[in-house]
This record gives sequence, structure tokens and C-alpha cells, in this order.
Amino acid sequence: MTKFDEATQAIRVDETTYDVCLDPGYSIGGPLNGGYLMAVILRAAVDASAHAHPVTTSAHFLRAARPGPARVHLEQVKTGRTATVTRATLVQDDRPFIDTFVTTATLTGAAPDWTDGPSAAMPPVEQCVKLPDPKPESNMTLNAQVEVLFDPPTIGWLGGEPTGRPEGRAYFRMAEPQDPDPYVLALAVDALPPVVFSAGARGWAPTVDLTWHLRALPAPGWLTVLGSGRLIGDGWFDEDVEVWDSAGRLVAQSRQLARVGRG
Repeated sequence: MTKFDEATQAIRVDETTYDVCLDPGYSIGGPLNGGYLMAVILRAAVDASAHAHPVTTSAHFLRAARPGPARVHLEQVKTGRTATVTRATLVQDDRPFIDTFVTTATLTGAAPDWTDGPSAAMPPVEQCVKLPDPKPESNMTLNAQVEVLFDPPTIGWLGGEPTGRPEGRAYFRMAEPQDPDPYVLALAVDALPPVVFSAGARGWAPTVDLTWHLRALPAPGWLTVLGSGRLIGDGWFDEDVEVWDSAGRLVAQSRQLARVGRG
């Protein structure tokens, strides 16, 4: 069991309840990363399902969860031969923090019938760069759990030179050696800085809702994460992410709506 497996572990209490312990190692300046929290919820939903893979997840983030004990409550909405739909709610102190609908199915790993290519080109891994290590007082502990190498123009905002477009591109893998799986993909779709940073905004940008799809089981190796946005306005922005594996297959897609950062 890797550190990430342990940090996302869900222990069955009964057929509708799982105990979890939210790990402080996945903080983004205080709040826990939304992708990490989805991975925790998905552990419970998949364990309780007859199907092996979370093919689509729609999460509404009601409030910021904190490290420590929590529970995942499950309600099976539909059970079928090819898919199961489950409502899964992350609860702390008897209050709901994330409300999700998860559809599980079983993917075969078959080659796609049709696919297009990535929405943007990436330079080779050796030409990409890390973000500077955060200061300890920043409580950005997520950085130590993952290895992310960015396409340099997309982090120009660090030096006061944003591209002016909502975008983000990087190679991604866990810091501890681990082949990517659906739970790592749940983290990957929400692991980059908000694309609105590249458009010139700064500050914590809380996600309101995020939907992501597991399109294929990923091959070992680096993941390529490509993020973009279509509209920034009235204090809101959208973010689309696609994740490609080392074999050149589209393995995950997501869209989220978030508040423009403040501070």
C-alpha cells in the first residue's frame, strides 16, 4: 500500500457507511485538495459497487473539509448489469461537505473505436520545470505528494508575466513511485494551479462543482495534464482538463466551475 493508497483508504462500517481519515498531507494552503477528497469518496463508492471503475463523478463542494476523521454515506440510486449509480456524501461532524453522484462500471482496456489528439502540444519532459518549493508556513503540503513539471509559459504568472489566457499544462505523477489508477486520476484532474492564474488572477479559487470522466485505464508512467478555460466573468471561471497517459490515450476529462481567487 502506497502513502496515497493509505491516505485515501475507506473502511467499511456497514453497506452504506465508510470511515475515512482525511490526510493533512493534501492541503492547498489550509483547505484539502478537491481531487484528493474525490479519491477518498470514490474508494468507498467503488468498494460498495459490483463494478470496478468510477466512470463518471459529479461533485458539489459545499464547504471546505479539514484533516481528520470523516465518513462517507452511500445511497444506491440505480443498480444494473453494466452500471451502478450511487449518491456519496462526505460528512464531518454530522454536516455534509461534498455531495457526489458516482457511476461505476467495468472498463475492459480495449482500444478506442475513435479518438482525436491532445488539445495542446507539450514540450519534452526535460524542458519542463517545477514550481518553487513552498514555504513551510504556506501549508501547501500537496506539493510534497506529487511531482509536477510545467510547460514554462503556463507558469509565467509566478514572475508577473501571465500569458493572459486561462491555461495550464504539465506532466504529473505521484512523488512516491506508483502506477496511475482511477484514484490518481481523480487527484490529477484537480492538481494544477487554477487556470485563471495564467489569466492574471491570484488567490485561493474554491471549486463549486467538478465533474470528471474516467475514459480509460492509464498505462504506467507520466500523465500529461492539459487545462484551459472559456470564460472568466462576474467572479466565476470554468476549467476544462484532459489527461493523457504515457501510451498517448485520453484517460480522463473534467470540467469545473470555481470562484475567481481573492487575496
